[in-house]
Amino acid sequence: MPTVEVTPHLYRFFPALENRTIRVPAGSVAEVLRAVDELAPGFSDYVLDEHGALRRHVNISLNDTNVIDRENLSDHVPEDATLYIFQALSGG
Repeated sequence: MPTVEVTPHLYRFFPALENRTIRVPAGSVAEVLRAVDELAPGFSDYVLDEHGALRRHVNISLNDTNVIDRENLSDHVPEDATLYIFQALSGG
């Protein structure tokens, strides 16, 4: 089962995820996010926009590579992967 790591500031909004190893079934990024949402209701609303795409200031990395499909979240998350969810930095 893939592991999901989230940026620590999300624990303030989703304390059910703190101090635990988050493991969910493999599948697409969208399916993984739905599984995390089952553990912490409202999580996907926080990281996805009203169309189900990744919000502008959120990044998701699959192991050491950013996900490619930010719109449909169709990138495959293998069994042995780690999916990192963190805020994107912008500005100059």
